[in-house]
Amino acid sequence: MKILFAASEDAWGGFLNRVKKILPGHEFIAEGRFEITDLSGIDVLIPTMSRVTEETLKTADKLQLIQQCGAGLELVDINAARKRGIFVANVPTDVSGNADSVAELAIYLMIGLSRNTEMMKDSLKNRIMGGPMGLSLKGRTVGIVGLGGIGKALVHRLRPFGVKLIGVKQSKPVQAQKDLCLDWVGGPDDLDILLRQSDYVVLCLPLNDASQGLINHDTFKIMKPGVFLINVSRGGLVDYKALKSALKSKVIAGAGLDVFWEEPPDPEDDMFQYNVMATPHIGGATDVSMQGIAKLVAKNINFIANGKTPVNQMGKA
Repeated sequence: MKILFAASEDAWGGFLNRVKKILPGHEFIAEGRFEITDLSGIDVLIPTMSRVTEETLKTADKLQLIQQCGAGLELVDINAARKRGIFVANVPTDVSGNADSVAELAIYLMIGLSRNTEMMKDSLKNRIMGGPMGLSLKGRTVGIVGLGGIGKALVHRLRPFGVKLIGVKQSKPVQAQKDLCLDWVGGPDDLDILLRQSDYVVLCLPLNDASQGLINHDTFKIMKPGVFLINVSRGGLVDYKALKSALKSKVIAGAGLDVFWEEPPDPEDDMFQYNVMATPHIGGATDVSMQGIAKLVAKNINFIANGKTPVNQMGKA
């Protein structure tokens, strides 16, 4: 089978090579960029961060499976794929180790902002010891927006820090509060309650039509003074202009971003002159996560090669 990986061969720590080792005997092609123009002759597509449109799918003459190497499929036209009988599948965050890795990065961003890593560099450069003065997580309120795989992993890891944990969940918030032993959980209409209480707002929800621009000029206005915003999900959850304005006017104390308004972002963007701690979309880029994802991606490719139905399908009829 011919498998197209829509990224450079060494992306995400050599993820593609992990899949190759599990699946010898197949032909793998690395696109070299986050763009797909021709799918002719391709049996399986791993889209990564590339857009898969109906126009792109018109070039597919053999494609059987679009297999994402993660959970996000917001750039894939699932309906167009279904019309052509193409399976679309992802790797849920909670079955691969991905959720654990993303949760760890979220805490890294929280601590980095709280302890002011940027000013630490200045202190060392100027031979100043004992500064800057940081903030402790203990006693603070962390609001987690989205209590799926990543949100749950974050809850378990944050509890030993002595924080108050509250959340928003799309469905069954009362049950989620009970299951996760949280201080409070509301539904989507209760986001303002979470924002008014939280010292850290962590975005862990998928991007879709309902969540696009969820954090915007209006929501920034009701956030608690001195709040830190952490986004380890998708850049489109946060309105770009609103975020820049909130940082410039110090409506929020800072932002920890692993995802961006465009990827890759322009390193010269003046957004980065403010208190932004940024990482290059590496939430899931750990040895544990990549190996777990590679195994599940390979499993579905094997299913297709042997005429079986793949698991973790999206948009099933």
